[in-house]
Amino acid sequence: MSQNKTVAFHTLGCKLNYSETSTLSRMLEADGFQKLDFEDQADVYVINTCSVTENADKECRQLVRRIQRRAPASLVVITGCYAQLKPQEIASIEGVDLVLGAAEKFNLSKHLQDLTKGDSAKVCSCDIEEVNGFNAAYSHADRTRTFLKVQDGCDYGCTFCTIPLARGHSRSDSIEGVLEKVKELQDQNVREIVLTGVNLGDFGKGNAGGRLREENFYDLVQELDKVEGIDRYRISSIEPNLLSEDIIRFVAQSKKFMPHFHIPLQSGSNKILGAMRRRYRRELYTERVAMIKEVMPHCCIGVDVIVGFPSETDEDFKETFDFLHNLDVSYLHVFTYSERPNTMALDIKPVVPIEKRHERNKVLRNLSYQKMQYFTAQHAGETRKVLWESAEKNGLMEGYTDNYIRVQTSFREEWVNNITDWKIS
Repeated sequence: MSQNKTVAFHTLGCKLNYSETSTLSRMLEADGFQKLDFEDQADVYVINTCSVTENADKECRQLVRRIQRRAPASLVVITGCYAQLKPQEIASIEGVDLVLGAAEKFNLSKHLQDLTKGDSAKVCSCDIEEVNGFNAAYSHADRTRTFLKVQDGCDYGCTFCTIPLARGHSRSDSIEGVLEKVKELQDQNVREIVLTGVNLGDFGKGNAGGRLREENFYDLVQELDKVEGIDRYRISSIEPNLLSEDIIRFVAQSKKFMPHFHIPLQSGSNKILGAMRRRYRRELYTERVAMIKEVMPHCCIGVDVIVGFPSETDEDFKETFDFLHNLDVSYLHVFTYSERPNTMALDIKPVVPIEKRHERNKVLRNLSYQKMQYFTAQHAGETRKVLWESAEKNGLMEGYTDNYIRVQTSFREEWVNNITDWKIS
């Protein structure tokens, strides 16, 4: 495909996907493509998909139909987790021209060179066991905070999860490689970097999986803390069994790592945690939260939780609710369990009715709102550092304190991407 073509991207799913989409965009722009908004009429549309829930699959299909109505002659490329898991299913969607699996995602530019609108989609995908390379990625110019991918894949076998099937074995960048990317971001006046990965605490495994380097996540955060010119780091999400005492104590004394952890729980019932094949029990989770609050009372703690997992009874859900209600955490990300093909959870019975799953989701979302209100109120009257974002909406701008409290004020151009003192009301 010749230069001066236009391309538009749409991302479904996690922060990792956003970092990869942003990197793909920069690669195509370097090859002469002009990036447009997804709602504009472009020559090429790229959808980077998720497949954590059935809704993500449906949304991908809906986006393709929208493109077909708006720009039927445009090329449509699907990549990401859904593309790796079900390439032939996606190829059968009317309007799709190219499906790129995990190993080919970062070869997008090469595949576009000779791609033409045709009757059948071209599929470039391999068995996930053959995917063993690590491709560094980061988002920039899309948001104030930059998502820096340092790890990919997962070796855990949670019964509800398709991510190992979609992304392959756990593997990561080297510390040296991460520091090189941080230097690039520093040169672009980035103020805050969010470290992202599928299983971030497993950092240190080489390209083919297996611990080929004597490096781990604790080593990485220590080295990043020494870098001049970057004001803030956040740890996007880390498994409780991999969140060590050393990491917690290091963040507590660091001037650059923000007092903010996001720690997946998934259930407050040990019975359900066992059925999920999680690698910890609720007692360990309680210990981690208690230690964080001991050394950082002001720390914000976010929690992932799944409702409606097969065999979850009303008593199990109440156990989860009571556990979270009594836990000193700040907010919840609540996911309704969704049946995913080729996962072991499909064999677990009884199945929780859809209506009951949605009811439980609503209950925990209400609890999350109350938790965040309480956490914010605890800090009322304090002056904390806020990094202001660039988006303007109705004359207002938003920013986040070091401990992840969202604040708003009248838009001021000179505050964009700057850190100021702010008294929390």
